[in-house]
Amino acid sequence: MWIAVLAASLGCYAEKLLGYLVPTSVLESRAFRQISGLMPVALLAALVAVQTFAAGMALTLDARVAALGVAIVALMLRAPFLVVVLLAGITAAGLRMLGWAT
Repeated sequence: MWIAVLAASLGCYAEKLLGYLVPTSVLESRAFRQISGLMPVALLAALVAVQTFAAGMALTLDARVAALGVAIVALMLRAPFLVVVLLAGITAAGLRMLGWAT
């Protein structure tokens, strides 16, 4: 186990060191700025998809999918973030209480 921890630590250090070696012309390029600006959106979308549609190694359609749909509609209607979260939570809890999904 210690070998894996040391290898991961060295890998992280090497990655950080490589970041310092990237020329500033690359970091200031238009393409790099666009990609780095969209990266958090893509990562968050992937996280939401995995947390909504996966249960272990299986694909599931349960109350989380309906809650995500309600949250998307609330966001499109420009509801405040707290309202979006509450609506999604109430939707999932209500559907689970009714036994629609586990």
